[in-house]
Amino acid sequence: MRDLLFLAHRVPFPPDRGDKIRSFHILRHLARDWRIHLCAFAESEAERDPPPAFRDLLASCHVIPRTKGMPRAAVEALATGRPVSLTAFAHPAMARAVAGVRRGGVAATYVFSGQMAQYRGQGPTVMDMVDVDSAKFAAMADGATGPRAWMLAREAKRLSAFERRVARDADATLFVSEAEADLFRSQGGQGHVLAIENGIDATVHAPGAVAPVVRDGPLIVFTGQMDYRPNIDAVIHFAQSILPCIRAVRPDARFAIVGRAPAAAVRRLAGEVVIVTGEVPDTRPWLAGAAVCVAPLMLARGIQNKVLEAMAMARPVVASRAAAEGIDHGGTIAVAADDRDFAARVLAALNGPATNPAARARVMERYCWGARLAPLDRLMKDMVS
Repeated sequence: MRDLLFLAHRVPFPPDRGDKIRSFHILRHLARDWRIHLCAFAESEAERDPPPAFRDLLASCHVIPRTKGMPRAAVEALATGRPVSLTAFAHPAMARAVAGVRRGGVAATYVFSGQMAQYRGQGPTVMDMVDVDSAKFAAMADGATGPRAWMLAREAKRLSAFERRVARDADATLFVSEAEADLFRSQGGQGHVLAIENGIDATVHAPGAVAPVVRDGPLIVFTGQMDYRPNIDAVIHFAQSILPCIRAVRPDARFAIVGRAPAAAVRRLAGEVVIVTGEVPDTRPWLAGAAVCVAPLMLARGIQNKVLEAMAMARPVVASRAAAEGIDHGGTIAVAADDRDFAARVLAALNGPATNPAARARVMERYCWGARLAPLDRLMKDMVS
């Protein structure tokens, strides 16, 4: 087995949010054929000491606490001319850890997320961008005003130039969907650019796998990391602009926002009609108890794991066009054009079949992890042969 340096901006365990789900499954998949040396940042005390079940996948594990806040990162970015996304993850301890692993010899490097590309070094390299992050900042700048708009536009421009430079140097640059890969190419991205899509563990996310949460009246459920701005904006907009239209017809319906670290603006939504759970040990009981799962994201990149998980559990799903764009759902979920349409489709789901077996069948056919990651095996083999 050859040695592989795996760089990640977050420890890929536990796989409880979108980016960590992808990095965990890729790392576990690669560990079948490679000796993995992980260098990753930890954002919490729990992440600093991954459990033996995860460490057993690794030849070595180097976890660096990320202590630099965004204000300091922004000041450094302005002083150095670099994107904030890079200065936020620039840390001498990480540079030393990476150098130490390289001194032992590695055959290749897998870089997960653009923030870690600053540590990539020489030799065969796969750059997993996941999404076109610069496009996310550009979209956010379009909806902002004043200094925030200027800062977001600056980040979009400088990060885009960095992304293109990294892609030219990498042996392969991966994105989570063909739509993201095409977007990158359209913005001048060159090199070997391809899509390796996210998958789903359909044995974990399966109908009947857990007992459902039960509440009075039908539950409309959203899952996600609730300090993430697109998720915050989505649930606030849904609660204020779409949910009242639904409750005008179904006054017994309640909206559950399920996910860790809810921002203050999200917590303020909590009441008799809106449930804000905060962190839960397992989101599946809430998915199992959902009359309908919603993804009303106005800004979304790549494949939304929240949608795949709901589909795998055979739940009715209503998604915005942005949230559904990266998923080959084959018409097994409802895609809403606007707020009025979103409310109408949720009401139709509440009045329709209680389960959505066609969505689960689509996931089984199209999105199991083994099938999604098979092209990665060929890519890695060709790169070092």
